[in-house]
Amino acid sequence: MPSFRSPAPAAWRRLSNRHFRPPPEVREVPGRKARPPPRGRGDSICPAGDPATPWRTRDCAAGGTWPRLGVMDAFTRFTNQTQGRDRLFRATQYTCMLLRYLLEPKAGKENVVMKLKKLESSVSTGRKWFRLGNVVHAIQATQQSIHATALVPRLCLTLANLNRVVYFICDTILWVRSVGLASHVNKEKWRMWAARHYCCSLLLSLARDLYEISLQMEQAARDGAEREKSPPQDPPGYSVADEETEWLQSFLLLLFRSLRKHPPLLLDTVKNFCDILNPLDQLGIYKSNPGIIGLGGLVSSLAGIVIVAYPHMKLKTQ
Repeated sequence: MPSFRSPAPAAWRRLSNRHFRPPPEVREVPGRKARPPPRGRGDSICPAGDPATPWRTRDCAAGGTWPRLGVMDAFTRFTNQTQGRDRLFRATQYTCMLLRYLLEPKAGKENVVMKLKKLESSVSTGRKWFRLGNVVHAIQATQQSIHATALVPRLCLTLANLNRVVYFICDTILWVRSVGLASHVNKEKWRMWAARHYCCSLLLSLARDLYEISLQMEQAARDGAEREKSPPQDPPGYSVADEETEWLQSFLLLLFRSLRKHPPLLLDTVKNFCDILNPLDQLGIYKSNPGIIGLGGLVSSLAGIVIVAYPHMKLKTQ
């Protein structure tokens, strides 16, 4: 019987080193930046936290950038919020209103227009369920706005949130009447009250936006004056009309620079301006057709979706 000879210990060491060799250690070279550790797909490093820890295993500290999530993760995070679902329903509602306005004059589109009208009504009814708890959120926003440092934002935001509280109360009463729990409620009266307080809330919010824009334009003008120490010389043939044109151009340029540097202020201003078209039409102050209201509501809903999806785009209270 042939004898079996085991391999030498040296051969075993060579075999194990060949197939089970540990990963090489990272050597630090003086003057060279070390390579960061590998991260999984969808993980992001927050500058305010530990760069060696992925975002999914910790919370991003204050001042960090928005984490990079996957498409499905971001969509799930957005739809898990009541405000996110309400913004999606609102965008669908005003899209149906806009499409219905565009398709009504065309022949042979009666069936499509009827389906859009039913979908708009169903989405509007579903949104009322999402707004049932907004009274509590408006009361909390009122309590927070009282502690604002600046006088004008504190006054505007507090009054705007108080009007929102009354608006949501009226909206809840209208919902109770629509489901048949209180059929004796005067629908037209409460609808006008809701539109009036909603309009007052948006006007006060726009006043706050204009105040913030004026501050930013003043800061932009101050920065421009510091960069240009010497006053510009008027060319020959300079007239009053040229001066007015130059003033308008300077004003628009300052406005553009101010809004470009502060996207949250731009989003809030556009959202409030587009939202105010609907209550103005209901109150008879400024009549608009359903196409303009639908377009304004769609733009406002898209701005709201951006604010909910990216919380750092919300205009902060100072």
